Amino acid sequence: MTRSAGTRLYHGTWWDLHKDDSLATLAAGRFTTLLPELDPAGFDPDDLRLLADAMTSRPERKATSETRLDPQEDRAITVGYTYLGQFVDHDLTFDPTSSLRELRDRKQIEKLADFRTPRFDLDNLYGRGPDDQPYMYNPDGIRMLLGEPLSGSPDDPSAVDVPRGPSGRALIGDPRNDENRIVSQLHAIFLRFHNEVARHLGDEATFEQVREQVRWHYQWMLVTDFLPTVLEQQTFERVFGDPYNPVPGLPQLRTGLRLMPVEFSGAAYRFGHSMIRPEYRLNTAVERPIFSRSRAETADLGGFRPIPSDWAIDWHFFIDLGSGAEPVARRPQRAFKIDTSLANPLGHLPSRITSPPSILALRNLERGNTFGLPSGQDVARALGVDPIPDEMLVIGKATAGAARRPLVDIAPGFAGRAPLWAYILSEAQVTSWDGADPDTPRDDIPVKLGPVGSRIIADVFASLLIGDPASYLYADDPFRPNPAFSRSGTFGLAQLINAALGRAP
Repeated sequence: MTRSAGTRLYHGTWWDLHKDDSLATLAAGRFTTLLPELDPAGFDPDDLRLLADAMTSRPERKATSETRLDPQEDRAITVGYTYLGQFVDHDLTFDPTSSLRELRDRKQIEKLADFRTPRFDLDNLYGRGPDDQPYMYNPDGIRMLLGEPLSGSPDDPSAVDVPRGPSGRALIGDPRNDENRIVSQLHAIFLRFHNEVARHLGDEATFEQVREQVRWHYQWMLVTDFLPTVLEQQTFERVFGDPYNPVPGLPQLRTGLRLMPVEFSGAAYRFGHSMIRPEYRLNTAVERPIFSRSRAETADLGGFRPIPSDWAIDWHFFIDLGSGAEPVARRPQRAFKIDTSLANPLGHLPSRITSPPSILALRNLERGNTFGLPSGQDVARALGVDPIPDEMLVIGKATAGAARRPLVDIAPGFAGRAPLWAYILSEAQVTSWDGADPDTPRDDIPVKLGPVGSRIIADVFASLLIGDPASYLYADDPFRPNPAFSRSGTFGLAQLINAALGRAP
């Protein structure tokens, strides 16, 4: 399958260009498998379409105001972590072909096809560095170039867009970080954090020294903040009980990973799709859906275009910044729960950002089928986890009043063998509810990934850090977050944003 050099596909660009290739071609030089001894599950395409439809929610009523609780919202996860997860995905699967496809000939593109860096190295931020991409950097070659000023956030008079060229196209390391107007503003936060680290280190610091500190703080944030937020506690503590000496459960991962495991990229790490809300409030004056039928510049949060000048994110709506009592109207929005129900707009991805199928759940299920992923039950057994019985493996919202169907009721072909992605999402709901205090109302129970999903993600994160000689694990002296950026020794997403905004941690 070929497409013209000028195609505007960005949502899963690499997959759109190669999804009709053979499995051997898809996997060569790009992917590995955690459990090579397991057989592919192999599902009927019609069954996958039925499941994708069941996993796509009906059109939601207008989202509940952030001042009131919605049963679909997770009480323990704010929406900032949804988009941090997307940012991390673009770092791990850095794909320069999506930005260079319009600039280079076919032979040059083919040479780049295997250029994937499964490392927490922020290449989606830094690209190829100031020598190869000087247009992303200030003339000093150390600080990052920032975009046009944005207004709308009272606590952030220095808010900016990402830098853009005359066409409005973002001049950033990975153009997928301009997919929507939330992840692009998070990218701008990372640009500003880099510059703040440069300011703190002083004029004698080199670009390499600044980048190293930014990467180490980023990696520390993932280990000590992001992972504990989404993973079950037992698995997290087993792997990362000592953040300086993580121990993957799978012995083959203890020397590090060079390629991306398909069980991670094609299933486990796609849990974040279920956390996406149909619309978001950016600041007190701007609330928009993630997609709309209108092509107007201000109709929705779709990206790949400049951000309206008054659309600066007020980060109080995205995470608790820990700066004391805030007015009720600025409480953080909550992520939707990790479950087997994706927000309705994700069943109608706009044609301007993807090729068919436009149903995100179907895209994920088909990808897993093409890569020959084993069933969720087989993966559970291989990891020493008792599989969830068919009658408990349900599809639907993790809310008390929702209608949920056992997976086997959707198609008998799923009996005893669920697609790994769907299994991991259902496992999160089942194990979170089973492990909660029985007196806690179900709508108030936080939902985290269960043992299979948590194990895959924790093991892969640990192995990627172990296999990266430039990670914080190999610092000459044990890495500690800079006290100027941390709060009582803690450095997480809130502290990174505060530092970028020039606020106290």
